[in-house]
Amino acid sequence: MSWNPVLDPAIPTGTSVDSIETLIVPRARDLGDFEVRRALPAPKRQMVGPFIFFDQMGPAEFVTGQGIDIRPHPHIGLATVTYLYQGKFHHRDSLGTDQWIEPGAVNLMTAGHGVTHSERVDGDMLKAPYDLFGIQTWIALPEDKEDMDADFLHVPKAELPFLQAEGKEVRLILGDAYGETAPAATPSEMFYADAALQPGAAIPLPDNHEDRGAYVVGGSVEVAGKTYDSGQMMVFRPGDSVSLKAGPEGARLLLLGGATLEGPRHIWWNFVASSKEKIEAAKEAWREGDWEHGRFQLPPTDKDEFIPLP
Repeated sequence: MSWNPVLDPAIPTGTSVDSIETLIVPRARDLGDFEVRRALPAPKRQMVGPFIFFDQMGPAEFVTGQGIDIRPHPHIGLATVTYLYQGKFHHRDSLGTDQWIEPGAVNLMTAGHGVTHSERVDGDMLKAPYDLFGIQTWIALPEDKEDMDADFLHVPKAELPFLQAEGKEVRLILGDAYGETAPAATPSEMFYADAALQPGAAIPLPDNHEDRGAYVVGGSVEVAGKTYDSGQMMVFRPGDSVSLKAGPEGARLLLLGGATLEGPRHIWWNFVASSKEKIEAAKEAWREGDWEHGRFQLPPTDKDEFIPLP
């Protein structure tokens, strides 16, 4: 078995070995126009499998003329996954990608050695009020892929595996689970699934992955006689047989996990790396701002501004 934080009392900041179930209550983060709930990294859990960052965006209502407006900024050592339930926004990156991110589709951007992107709402979207609700996650890359070339992959909702039976609907976003494999190639072994349960319906967690967790997007679930409500993440011990039963209002869940990495990661701003030296090198490259010949370039269709190094 590779490094597993649930079995290591010193990583990332815990002082004792976790119980069979680790409960994470997300922290609120104010992004100006709206608030996010951040479940990962958490004081007792840096990662679930390779998932190192987990933000719930909204639900938020924007009035006419307002919306997400995140200027170009850099990433290294990770892959971002954006999955929306409501609304949409405009993704542009230094690879030349110009893609609207819409509900149910998978948008996997692999930063590797370095990528720059922006996330905005513009054009006709600003002419009327709209709602936004979704999840953005980061996947830490294995050490042998931290410096790979950047990449972006968009998979429409219709191309994702969809399972339906006994009051359950499961859409596989990434990886493999329940005998299905999602179309997007992933940097390491993982699973990520969107599950909707009718009241009283139960779903087992996949048993073919080392590290597993579940986030309650809506409603509630019962696990081993305890109830967990919307906005909570549960992490389970490897090998345990786990079933989640929806409460009286049903439940919407995100199931996630996979193989653990070789060790913990350093996180600073938008950078993830296995060493502090990699973080420092990325900081210096962004500070230099050599968009023509340096490590980072700006998106060709969104290069008039950028977020400075903090």
